[in-house]
Amino acid sequence: MSTSKALFAVGQVVHHKRFDYRGVVIDVDAEFHGTEDWYTQMASSKPPKDNPWYHVLVDESELRTYVAQRNLEPDDTGEPVRHPDVRMHFSGMTDDGYTIRRLDN
Repeated sequence: MSTSKALFAVGQVVHHKRFDYRGVVIDVDAEFHGTEDWYTQMASSKPPKDNPWYHVLVDESELRTYVAQRNLEPDDTGEPVRHPDVRMHFSGMTDDGYTIRRLDN
């Protein structure tokens, strides 16, 4: 069970504190949803699994990352995220971040 509230929302631009990259949140998991193998290999700082984790499109890259909440902070540059999938998820950008793309019914 998750012990922490998500600090970041879908569409929010964030900065990774350890690896110094910017990105935009495209999904939030209330707790870690990866495999134990991935966690062992990729999460070298062993962040808590029972706190929120974020799916992030990385700026100036084609990468998507899965990041523990404790490794993120708000990005206050106001700059857009340059990633090829931004338009797939968002319709535009405001001062508060990206606007989620609505599906046509």
